[in-house]
Amino acid sequence: MRQLKRPVRRALLVMHVVVSVGWLGLTLGVLALGLAGATAGSAEAAAGAYRSMNVLGDWLLIPVSLLSLISGVVLSLGTPWGLARYRWVYVKFWLTLVTTAATAFALRARIDAAMADVAAGRAVGAATDLIVAPSVSLGVYAFLTAISVVKPWGPTARGRRLRGPRRDRAASRRYAREPIREG
Repeated sequence: MRQLKRPVRRALLVMHVVVSVGWLGLTLGVLALGLAGATAGSAEAAAGAYRSMNVLGDWLLIPVSLLSLISGVVLSLGTPWGLARYRWVYVKFWLTLVTTAATAFALRARIDAAMADVAAGRAVGAATDLIVAPSVSLGVYAFLTAISVVKPWGPTARGRRLRGPRRDRAASRRYAREPIREG
């Protein structure tokens, strides 16, 4: 993919950061609602928390997670960072992909099961799942944010290969201009 023009790259970067931080905040909200539902003193309060969690899950979790994943991939492919040139980008991609899939298939399924329990007037089974899953996600998103800021680790083997020939060509041109000294 060609490099993105500076204004496009900046706009996409801002959108990616906003969406990713929104995903983190949304997950914190889902965690708070899971805690509220699990510790509610009445069935009505618990049902209200799980209904609210369902609204967030239905309307925001999947679109926000997919937008974060897609904008990150486009950014990585349209900048010198690349998708598989640096370890931190590669780790971010795979963790985002895994958490997006976990959100879509595991967390959403638990929220739907909780809503079915609430609709049937039953106590929500395995309410701890609705606390553990967002807690793990929150930890992953904090880690992703940290490696985005710190940019640890070096290039991947592919990144070294892609970077290596450029340095060799530049060095060979520099040495080709210097006179040969015998001595």
